[in-house]
Amino acid sequence: QVQLVESGGGLVQAGGSLTLSCAASGFSFSSYTMRWYRQVPAKERELVASISSGGVTINYADSVKGRFTISRDNGKTAVYLQMNSLKPEDTAVYYCNAYWLGWGTIERSYWGQGIQVTVSS
Repeated sequence: QVQLVESGGGLVQAGGSLTLSCAASGFSFSSYTMRWYRQVPAKERELVASISSGGVTINYADSVKGRFTISRDNGKTAVYLQMNSLKPEDTAVYYCNAYWLGWGTIERSYWGQGIQVTVSS
């Protein structure tokens, strides 16, 4: 079965750092784009960062550019999000997402359960 399990969340002071991990299993990890999303109550889920299947193409939301770093280890089937210089507005539930889009119309997407990140002032 497909599993995406996030870990590494918690409480950190503003200006601090935290690294999230997502352990994946049950699908062809090395064929999937991996993404981190975040969501706060009453707001839409926001794409934070993405990394292509081979780890070459990386994109970040403007709000985290220069502070967050996404990486992946296809051998360990894991994706990471290193978060530095954290701000209170980074407080959210963070979700790991695996996405695959075929050259045609085939599309697959898997989600983790989410993990809380809280940044105090």
